Amino acid sequence: MTPSTVTPASFTRAVDELRSVTPRDEIAIEEIPPPQRLAPFSFALSGSVLRREDEVATGRLILLHDPAGHEAWDGTMRLVTYVTAELEPELAADPMLPAVGWSWLIDALESHDAAYAAIGGTVTQTLSTRFGELAGGPTAADIEIRASWTPRDDCFAAHLDAWCTLLASTAGLPPPGVTALTERRAAT
Repeated sequence: MTPSTVTPASFTRAVDELRSVTPRDEIAIEEIPPPQRLAPFSFALSGSVLRREDEVATGRLILLHDPAGHEAWDGTMRLVTYVTAELEPELAADPMLPAVGWSWLIDALESHDAAYAAIGGTVTQTLSTRFGELAGGPTAADIEIRASWTPRDDCFAAHLDAWCTLLASTAGLPPPGVTALTERRAAT
């Protein structure tokens, strides 16, 4: 039996809802080609956080749908993300950074009432120092968050809002409506 090529209405509704979200001004989102082999139906977004025209964090959010479901997913829909940002080297060396990075994701989902199940992922911190022919420039530091979860509701906008909050946290942006002291001082 061949799989159906008709897009399920539940997947179409989820994509429409994801497309309806307008992120905060510092975050730019665009549709990108989704992976083709992870699930029968997929949709993908790319996001970047801009601060004074500098890209300080980037990420991808992918919606997967398999009408037959997956035991590991505990459902038929799955959200997969990858977020990365440059950090100050002192922050990247902090042994608590992975736990803090993971809490950014959990807190974002909970603060947007984005119900989830079967969540899992990794947080990676790296410090890179260049030598030899590549010598020069300061030590580079990054955080990378990879995660996936199963939405437990049909409110996909809440999941995208939570993902935007994760991007903002990773980039070090203050919450909406809060002005960072360094930005305020620079303006005066």
